[in-house]
Amino acid sequence: MAGFSPIGNGWDEIRAKLQSYSSGIRYLPEWEKYNGLLTRLGAPVENFNLPAHYTRKNTRSMGRVSLLATRATELALSDAGLLGDPVVSGGRLGVAYGSSVGSTPAIADFGRMLINHDIGNLNATTYLKMMGHTSAVNVALFFQVRGRVIPSVSACTSGSQGIGFAYEAIKFGLQDVMLAGGAEELCPTEAATFDALYATSTRNDEPQLTPRPFDRDRDGLVIGEGACTLVLEELGRALDRGAHIYAEVAGFSTNVDGSHITQPHAETMQVVMRQALLDAALEPGQIAYVSAHGTATELGDIAESHATQSVFGSKTPISSLKSYTGHTLGACGALEAMAAIRMMREGWFHPTLNLEHPAPRCADLDYIMGEGRSIDAQHVMSNNFAFGGINTSLVFSRWKD
Repeated sequence: MAGFSPIGNGWDEIRAKLQSYSSGIRYLPEWEKYNGLLTRLGAPVENFNLPAHYTRKNTRSMGRVSLLATRATELALSDAGLLGDPVVSGGRLGVAYGSSVGSTPAIADFGRMLINHDIGNLNATTYLKMMGHTSAVNVALFFQVRGRVIPSVSACTSGSQGIGFAYEAIKFGLQDVMLAGGAEELCPTEAATFDALYATSTRNDEPQLTPRPFDRDRDGLVIGEGACTLVLEELGRALDRGAHIYAEVAGFSTNVDGSHITQPHAETMQVVMRQALLDAALEPGQIAYVSAHGTATELGDIAESHATQSVFGSKTPISSLKSYTGHTLGACGALEAMAAIRMMREGWFHPTLNLEHPAPRCADLDYIMGEGRSIDAQHVMSNNFAFGGINTSLVFSRWKD
């Protein structure tokens, strides 16, 4: 596994920020120029640098979102001991990867063409940076992958669906190894989308106090960016080569509400959790921790909390990584999966930052608040929910070395 996030690049940096309760939310003065944009808050990835072998030639089809995805994948392959291995281009390794959208500067170039009736600076790579599956195909191209490519372009479930689809590709014998995850680059257009829904935080003078998932004083989400890649491998193959295994993907489910494109539906959320548990052959009481989607929007928090309570009751610890990173959209499912797996292995789970008084309309849950908590966890669940009513649930089981 490897990732870039607003609270660090790599697990050591991320862990340090989690344990010091340090937020990645920033006031962004460069967003002041956008008239009518209510929020000025975002969560950028800092100190993202590419090594020299990322040349102009092999990155010319990449915007920032693909660069984040590709570099995270390279580091994950290295962590897995597969960087340069013949399996990568042998046809039995595939890619399941997504983001909410392609690289927005490229989209803007096409927008100027339509507005000005002039192709301007458009070139052969502009569309390749803009297209919805840009991260998936650029990862495949960079590493000369010849297996299947599954673009999981589903907004906030892009990363978690990528992991789930990769799991299914291996489970049913279609691939031996999969590169799975999601990425997103920070863009004011995404903040404007949630602004239009009155769902962004406008605590512009108090970035350290927002977002506040499940809290009575929450005022909305904050947009972030990042990328994370998990390398999934068929167990027998991994054992044969002596791979370092972090966890087992034990269960996965995804469904859709079929009711409203932006308003979440608690009933379908709880169904997806139960289906993931069924796939994992586990009972709710065996899950030691739930990684919440936890965006800090009113409708989302209420629906998710009640769906979670309907499955687990009120005694399963739960917290939201987005309280640290903001909403990294296409990346969040993968980043949250990585964090949940790492915390399960280390026995310490982060709290939800800024959660001081659970909102009365949210369900009664065992919210981890204030300080982190030591938990001896053998199984954890990670949930994500997206526009379109798309729901995902992943179950990870601890691997004992």
